Amino acid sequence: MLIATGDRTVACTVQTRTNLSPTEAHRIIVPIDLSLVFTGWGPFPGVRGANNQTGAWDAVGQSRNPDLTDNSTAFEVLTELEAGYSFAYETTEFTNLLGKVIEGVRGEWTFTPDGEGAVIRWTYEFKPLPRRYLLLKCVIVPLWRNYMQTGVVNSARAAETLATIG
Repeated sequence: MLIATGDRTVACTVQTRTNLSPTEAHRIIVPIDLSLVFTGWGPFPGVRGANNQTGAWDAVGQSRNPDLTDNSTAFEVLTELEAGYSFAYETTEFTNLLGKVIEGVRGEWTFTPDGEGAVIRWTYEFKPLPRRYLLLKCVIVPLWRNYMQTGVVNSARAAETLATIG
């Protein structure tokens, strides 16, 4: 487990709304093609795809290597999956600048009812390397929040489009 009780971390949460039900949004977003929604923002790269994926990204323990547009990679493993409600994963082994600042992150997406649709929340909890906490908290995470907001909105819009085409 990457993050334990007592670890000093920095969390960032963003959200958006969709007209899809929580179950439908979850069903589409969990295995979504990452290149459709993570196009990059500011200094942070987009995602071209995923290599070495060990399954359909629908079971705890499956893993993959996100392939980023700056020619870097990372390692992700699905750590939690509650159908129709949430999923969580850990990302480590960043080969870009993030790898010099963080040990890794725990990402969690939740899908909760909101009238006729759902609220989608994405939390990224960063575990900094020693002596990197302030750099992470004061510089990287404020910028990263914009990357995340773009990603969660893109995810909701892509899910809505995919739901209409089958």
